[in-house]
Amino acid sequence: MSHPSFLIHPAPALAPAATVAALEGIVVSHLSDNLQRLSGITGLQRIHRSRKLVGTALTVKTRPGDNLLIYKALMMMQPGHVLVVDGGGETSNALVGELIMLYAQQRGCAGFVLDCAVRDTAAFAQADFPCYARAVSHRGPYKNGPGQINVPVSIDGQVVRPGDIVVGDEDGIVAFPPEQAEALITAARKTAELEDGIRAEIANGRVEQAWLDKVLKPFGL
Repeated sequence: MSHPSFLIHPAPALAPAATVAALEGIVVSHLSDNLQRLSGITGLQRIHRSRKLVGTALTVKTRPGDNLLIYKALMMMQPGHVLVVDGGGETSNALVGELIMLYAQQRGCAGFVLDCAVRDTAAFAQADFPCYARAVSHRGPYKNGPGQINVPVSIDGQVVRPGDIVVGDEDGIVAFPPEQAEALITAARKTAELEDGIRAEIANGRVEQAWLDKVLKPFGL
């Protein structure tokens, strides 16, 4: 875009439908375990009720308190994109509310991840539209810019790049490059199988448990 206050890149390609479907059945904690427990977003509030968030990041970096380029990003969306907004963690002014949510739903948006404030929280809860935000504020935004679209952004210290796959549930959010998805899905499924085995062992009622010994024996405990 020619205006010096704005940098706008094209919308990223969407994750394959099969990848999205597979991730719908995997909890964030298992993905996190297989991302070496070093990455992920933990400092945002879940504003909706319970719907799983899975989609492809469409990123916005905006001046704190200003949502002008969020409007432009909404027009660029395709069904399956997740609006990921780096608002600098500023919570005085909400950058997203019910009207933006309604338009995003029409565009097929999979959900919001907002390092900023949100308002009209009752509407998000009623719609169960996936939304994670830094805080809640009744005060609305400014619309002056500057801003950038589809650049790497920082969300709660996690770098999210346009095109990254975003997965969120009640435990938080992870984001990772699409080329990691297949291996990560396979690893997370193995983690789920391992935990199923541990649950079965716990159910036997014995004090001695193999999964406990595996952790304690190297320390002579």
